[in-house]
Amino acid sequence: MTAYFRLVFLLLLSLMAGALHAVPLSEYQPVAARQVIQKAFPAVSAVVPRESNRAIQELYAGDELKGYAYQSLDFVQTPAYSGKPLNIVVVLGTEGKIVGARVIEHHEPILLVGIPERKLHEFTDQYLGLKADQRVTVGGTSSEHKVAVDGLSGATVTVMVVNEVIMKSAHRVAAELGLVESLSDARPPMANIQTDSFQDKSWQTLLGEGSVRRLKLTRGEVDDAFKGTDAEGIDTTPQDQRDEPLIDLYAAYLDVPTIGRNLLGQKQFQWLTGELKEGEHAIAVMANGDYSFKGSGYVRGGIFDRIQIRQFGDTFNFRDLDYYRLSDVYAEGMPDFNEMAIFIIRQQYKFDPGSEWTLELTVKRQTGPLDSEFQVFPLIYQLPDQYYTRPEPVMTEEDMLADQPMWVQMWYQREFQIVVLGIGIGVLLFILFFQDWLVKKPKMMRWIRHAFLTYTLFFIGWFALGQLSIVNVLTFVNSLISGFSWNTFLIDPVIFILWAVVAGIILLWGRAVYCGWLCPFGALQELLNEIARKFKVPQYTVPFPVHERLWAIKYIILLVLFGLSLDSMATAERLAEVEPFKTAITLKFDRSWPFVTYAVALLVVNLFTRKVFCRYLCPLGAALALPSKLRVFDWLKRRKECGNPCRLCDHECEVQAIHPDGHINYMECHYCLDCQMTYFDDHKCPPLIVKRRGKRRGHNAPGHPEEIPVVQVT
Repeated sequence: MTAYFRLVFLLLLSLMAGALHAVPLSEYQPVAARQVIQKAFPAVSAVVPRESNRAIQELYAGDELKGYAYQSLDFVQTPAYSGKPLNIVVVLGTEGKIVGARVIEHHEPILLVGIPERKLHEFTDQYLGLKADQRVTVGGTSSEHKVAVDGLSGATVTVMVVNEVIMKSAHRVAAELGLVESLSDARPPMANIQTDSFQDKSWQTLLGEGSVRRLKLTRGEVDDAFKGTDAEGIDTTPQDQRDEPLIDLYAAYLDVPTIGRNLLGQKQFQWLTGELKEGEHAIAVMANGDYSFKGSGYVRGGIFDRIQIRQFGDTFNFRDLDYYRLSDVYAEGMPDFNEMAIFIIRQQYKFDPGSEWTLELTVKRQTGPLDSEFQVFPLIYQLPDQYYTRPEPVMTEEDMLADQPMWVQMWYQREFQIVVLGIGIGVLLFILFFQDWLVKKPKMMRWIRHAFLTYTLFFIGWFALGQLSIVNVLTFVNSLISGFSWNTFLIDPVIFILWAVVAGIILLWGRAVYCGWLCPFGALQELLNEIARKFKVPQYTVPFPVHERLWAIKYIILLVLFGLSLDSMATAERLAEVEPFKTAITLKFDRSWPFVTYAVALLVVNLFTRKVFCRYLCPLGAALALPSKLRVFDWLKRRKECGNPCRLCDHECEVQAIHPDGHINYMECHYCLDCQMTYFDDHKCPPLIVKRRGKRRGHNAPGHPEEIPVVQVT
């Protein structure tokens, strides 16, 4: 009766504790999570933290358990494009299906100012009704083995992370709740036993190769195992007998002919294989010592309570019908045993003979009339490799990819963009390294440049969404302060490759090459300006003294954004909308009218004065210009006559990167190579014209400086 009342008291105490932890749904925080729960289960009235894991909330409508809710940040911390993890509220039904999912916190630049929050919620709504253990991919088509959800244009990386966070956390939580099978419990393909070969082997050979395994327990080892329990001191062995064996136990897997026939003999082995049904397996257990593995309490119709098998976390016992008496053995050199048995492992256990299993021996000591203490001693068995084969797991490419880190999946899925981008970068490097040869063919060079700018705009920009931004720079600096992780930057392969290329380009050529060749918005401006010139749109040149002062604006913008990012990255990202890149390139002008108006206004001004934004407002250009002083080479050639008396190139430079004195400001140059085409053109470059004329008169040197035509400002 005392035990009964104690049980009732503990039950009441646990119910009272549960009631104290229960929270009315109306008081549950955060509000965003409460709204997701209410939408999924309108009848839910109380939220109770699960006793075994308080990050999981049990949802009750009265006394009825309706489902579970959790916040993803408690289970998965995958960094998104911003370098910070998302937090998603997920609601699971009692059958393991997702019935609610919503992002309640993120720091994604494209979503903070760009794509409406509504579109993100529409994306997560696609997960409703999916089972927690289903394989889900973003994009593509659904099949028998996977479900495909529609992506979100302009936020590919972000929605890939959302997908991983929802499905990985849902599977982990549902597995913990027992609603789906845990990934950690996944088994390899079933091993196939080799039954068509036999070798004569002695007992010592079988024991040495691991076909027979041994567990020897001394009395002292058993006494030590009970120390610290209620059984300590009970049936303790005298000191002089501690080294004596309590049991010397052996086990062997019998289905393999080389093991089974050697131990049982031909006749007994044939009988055993005839008894086994498909999917059943036999093991031999043999022992010496005072402790019986069968147990003195075993009766007909009962269970062997001293031994059990454990594999893949599952345990199973043997009943009387699984037991056969083993009367004799035949292996050469085998010792005598006072207890032997054959046990059958039945089909329902799905035993895998090629995977490790454990024969667990239980030793019990009585601590009272009804109470006892148990200790389990394992005999670990692994069938030698030569006795079985295992088929290779049937895994699709998608299955293998699903086990890889998020950034690896992204690189695989964007393989086409990576290859085409690599080809484009290779072409650009060819142009740069062989520029002296190409600029001598002005018509071909201009055709190449316009073709490459078209590639940059349409492929790198609008297709691959490879528009670099000052936000990338701020994120990088912020990560160095708060904790750097390569995964943050590897998650978008196109952006990562472009930044890697830019880093190399800056050391060799400075900022110029990116701004002039690889920036999609810069390409858009230049191509539009070229079209405007074809239609005779008048061009306005900013006076150089004014132009020189306007340079400072982009550096001031950079300084302000950098300072703000140290205090609030989110604020800096919002103000980084001074860049029209997101509107014109990433979202292709599919945005609210203030942003579109701003981007279009910059492009309209560009029709009359080339690349105004790049020259005066672009904080990214300013950030790239600063390390340009570290460049190793000056690839653009100049003559002593450049600037005095000849000023043709500085008047022709569309971005006004050539000073009146003739030197090129690499921090402002866009590397269009127009000045180099003039440099090598002996029909256009005044010093070369004079030199050519001098050769006609038989002179070997250019004429006097006063003979060089001087270009006047008009």
